[in-house]
Amino acid sequence: MSLFKWLWEKFKIFLVWRKKRRQRILDRRKKIGFVRDWIETIVTVGLMVFVIRVTVVEAFRIPTGSMEDTLLVGDFLLVNKFVYGIRTPDWIGIPFTEVGFDIPFTRFPALDEPKPGDIIVFRYPRNPRINYIKRCIAVGGQTVEVRDKKVYVDGKLFPDRSGMKYDTSHIIPKGLQERGIYPENSGNRDNYGPVQVPEGYYFMMGDNRDNSLDSRYWGFLPERNIVGEAYRIYFSWDKTVPFYRIFNKIRWSRIAWLIH
Repeated sequence: MSLFKWLWEKFKIFLVWRKKRRQRILDRRKKIGFVRDWIETIVTVGLMVFVIRVTVVEAFRIPTGSMEDTLLVGDFLLVNKFVYGIRTPDWIGIPFTEVGFDIPFTRFPALDEPKPGDIIVFRYPRNPRINYIKRCIAVGGQTVEVRDKKVYVDGKLFPDRSGMKYDTSHIIPKGLQERGIYPENSGNRDNYGPVQVPEGYYFMMGDNRDNSLDSRYWGFLPERNIVGEAYRIYFSWDKTVPFYRIFNKIRWSRIAWLIH
């Protein structure tokens, strides 16, 4: 049998299957009614999306420049919620509002543990309704210190990433205590610590080191607050470009970009 005849036979089988499927849908609608059939379809799809969103992957948008230039304002990310262990919902309420209540949650066994260098989405410890994204610098038991803007973990220089930057070359002198630093009297953003990360916690920092509200200011990240690992940009939108330049407004080179 030639390739053309084989493809034609397969196509005819597909047409027969499609016709039968359509007939089953029509018979079902006649039996239960058009409205009920669509309601059940919408509910089923909604439940499937909810399960995938809670257990496997979720989309997030970057609203601030704290992770520049690794992640830019307007980047839309996919976050792997499976790798660190599926976290069941801990809040029930009306979406996009504060109306609701907390419920007990659990976390299923993980495929991997957060490690230094991972970019992680998590619940902001001071307001768990807000999601933050930062880079993991150190895990429980490790010691973090910042000397003249350079980060050291257990006395070794933490490698600068390609997208990391500083907004200013000015260095706040050692010994000058910055207001709001955590823990108190730990120095400032440019000369910080040393501090030891407690077990079960993580030290997080933004790649934009001079413009990041991170563990230097709000403390250590509890393991229970981790949502997942950011792994891919699926879309990117530059809000500074006028809308009439729609083609230039989309950052085409960042679409499907793997996050490091």
